[in-house]
Amino acid sequence: MGRLKDKVIMVTGGSGLIGKTIVRQAISDGALIINADIRADENKDSEFIECDITNASSIREAVQFVIKEYGIIDGLVNNAYPRTTDWGLKFEDIPVESWKQNVDMHLNGYFMFCQQVLSQMSTQKSGSIVNIGSTYGVVGPDFTVYDGTNMTSPAAYNAIKGGVINFTRYLASYYGKDNIRVNCISPGGIFDHQPEPFVKNYEHKVPLKRMGKPVDIAAPVCFLLSDEASYITGHNLMVDGGWTCI
Repeated sequence: MGRLKDKVIMVTGGSGLIGKTIVRQAISDGALIINADIRADENKDSEFIECDITNASSIREAVQFVIKEYGIIDGLVNNAYPRTTDWGLKFEDIPVESWKQNVDMHLNGYFMFCQQVLSQMSTQKSGSIVNIGSTYGVVGPDFTVYDGTNMTSPAAYNAIKGGVINFTRYLASYYGKDNIRVNCISPGGIFDHQPEPFVKNYEHKVPLKRMGKPVDIAAPVCFLLSDEASYITGHNLMVDGGWTCI
């Protein structure tokens, strides 16, 4: 079938904008996909497990279910994007409790999922993890792209994604001896019907002159999960239309 033939892969947040495209791409590449999300997706070709990545028990139960059913976890994509209802406030308006909660839900959720899955992968002496970072985990935001809108770049997002990227490097170094690869994909801006001024500002700056599409992220994720990337670990792949090259 494809480069992920018969591989058992968990995708967190597989019902979201990028997640559902990762799920479809991985299935077309031959994988057996388990979508671990708090809400179901219409894709009948993947197995759905209700899972809250902010809850340690929920994560543990989801991972143990997959191990019991399939006996192996070949891949994990940490893609879920939990956030508070006040997400998107300007820096000076962010309550400290909101900051703490967002870091706890997102960064610590990735930690907990990795810890559970890596316990199995280290036993089987194989596996590949792809964490989803961001360009804003690498460079500071260009706030001019938000001119003419009420949008901003949430401060916690930048801190979280920077943490995800270096956490990825830590795991790659720690688990390399067990034949486990851990990499990161850092997307640029993905089109999701944002206000027209933002889209125009963004496309004016980015070298490829367009916002990204979910499929732009899904294909590289599947590459890093596959044996084609068997000597790649600890890498943060920028999939950003050239945003970080200028």
